Amino acid sequence: MKIIGRTLLLLALLPITKTIAQESDTTVTKLDEVIIAENRIQLPYSEQSRSISLVQNEEIKNSPAISTADLLHYVGGVDVRTRGANGIQSDIGIRGGTFEQTLILVNGIKLNDPQTGHHSMNLPINLQQIERIEVLKGPSARTFGQNAFAGAINLVTKEPEKSYATLGLQGGDFKLWGVNASGGLITGKNSHQVAFSYNASDGYKHNTDYSLLNAFYQGSIGVGNGKLNLLAGFTDRAFGANGFYASPAYTEQYETVQTGLASISYELPIGTTRLTTRAYYRQNNDEYIFIRDDPEYYKNNHTGKTIGLEANWVIPFENSTTGIGVDLNSVSLNSNNLGERERFVSTMFLEHHMEFFNDRLSITPGVQLNNYSDFGFNTLPGVDLGYHLNQSWTVYGNVGYTYRVPSYTDMYYSDPVNEGNPDLKPEYAWNYEVGIKNRRNNVFTTEVGLFIRDGKNMIDWVRASDTDPWKPVNLLGLRMSGVDMQSTISLHSFLPALFDLLSIKYTYIDAQVSDYESLLSRYALENLKHQLRVGLQLKYGNNITHTITIGYYDRVNLEDYMVCDTRLAFRVPKFSVFVDVTNVFDETYQETNLVVMPGRWAKAGIAYSFL
Repeated sequence: MKIIGRTLLLLALLPITKTIAQESDTTVTKLDEVIIAENRIQLPYSEQSRSISLVQNEEIKNSPAISTADLLHYVGGVDVRTRGANGIQSDIGIRGGTFEQTLILVNGIKLNDPQTGHHSMNLPINLQQIERIEVLKGPSARTFGQNAFAGAINLVTKEPEKSYATLGLQGGDFKLWGVNASGGLITGKNSHQVAFSYNASDGYKHNTDYSLLNAFYQGSIGVGNGKLNLLAGFTDRAFGANGFYASPAYTEQYETVQTGLASISYELPIGTTRLTTRAYYRQNNDEYIFIRDDPEYYKNNHTGKTIGLEANWVIPFENSTTGIGVDLNSVSLNSNNLGERERFVSTMFLEHHMEFFNDRLSITPGVQLNNYSDFGFNTLPGVDLGYHLNQSWTVYGNVGYTYRVPSYTDMYYSDPVNEGNPDLKPEYAWNYEVGIKNRRNNVFTTEVGLFIRDGKNMIDWVRASDTDPWKPVNLLGLRMSGVDMQSTISLHSFLPALFDLLSIKYTYIDAQVSDYESLLSRYALENLKHQLRVGLQLKYGNNITHTITIGYYDRVNLEDYMVCDTRLAFRVPKFSVFVDVTNVFDETYQETNLVVMPGRWAKAGIAYSFL
């Protein structure tokens, strides 16, 4: 297997010194035509008065990633803290926020888990099913609700334009192997597609083996003047959790997780307005075993359920648009450790988008009103402003109030090294952002934003010494401020066709806490201070793409490190093949203080389309 890895490494890094004198066929999607898929008011990407990173299908295909978590490593301002390899378990933060403060969505369906944010990335879909990823940085609670404290990530799945059938295989170091199959059927106004995948590996060290099964269905049926949308997904993952929790010394931990997701929605045009109703359901079963070969020594079983109904109404006017939304959901948890818990949440959204001076100035005020059966009533206002200086450049600013209620793990979890706190209060923050962007140029796009998140009652697990148990508390205040920059240059516009794209992404975060004294922090003060990502994409003719990414990470509580990944991909209409090498230079590093990440890992895959 080592020989295979070295061979794949040489292939992926093979220098091609002869520039192929042929015009590049790179597909350029005009960003101002991409509509951000929010549940109510939907605006083109270039018209948004917020910081949004958009990962489109072409970038997904060319990135050296085989999971969504791997792919998010390449998004500026996003902090992916991986425990299990290849996306088996990952925590996602945005601009210094924790995994509990980031909301994950699939087609606008919220995936937050009442037990813990560790389960937010239990996704039933594969990269092959994703059309694009929308990363909304900054306060998003006004738009999406609970857990969108520091931002939100919406995965938008593909809608097939014609019937298709594909089969893919992959393999690599550490006995990595996998198979995926998908197919779609289009009949008139109706479409149906299904996807299945199975991936497994023996792991890169003791007790890091895993298996991952995904199944996904998506359908669209024309009913009357409207459209009925169906979605269902299931993921079953089992993995050795060597050192995942509490201490690296606990090498025999094991975990199995099953997560199901289902929704049915109906879109109905009413005159010039649009009404969308949706029912959704999510269930997560989690079994944690402390000693893999002796399950009865200590284990936890948790089952969390969320069932909800929502309605969103969009009302357009001559120079403005109003969005109204209602979301009602019931949350329950049955756990041998956390007990039996339940809450009911009712939320109302109201926003109004206005344009002035021949559409050069846009203002979008909004408010979210919600009531938790166990935490009471909240009002969360905010406003976005944008002004087009000319056809290319836009200045923008926004301010918003956001919140998060503690998870049931925060409040009730107990074991020899952790002690929950049932007296926790919700955490709140005012968010401020100003920036300038150029998103209307197909040769050069850039955005620079300055942000501040001024948090109160912030929740963190802390302890005074290594011998004390971890316990969550409400801090007096935590202020995150910084700068977020991203630029993309289409090199083939002025260089030989070999050179295609160059991207540079940088985020700086300064964290200031008002009352920590000498306490040790588990989550809140483990942010990335500096994050730099440089990506270079080369084109060898019309069919071969070579992507090289280099990332530098400086985390406040760990040693800084640099990681290089690469993908060499060949694609024709019905066939594709890729070779990946991650951590090319075999760097030793940690994304959390518990788990040493894999060294060099070579992977390869093929896919064939039958229709």
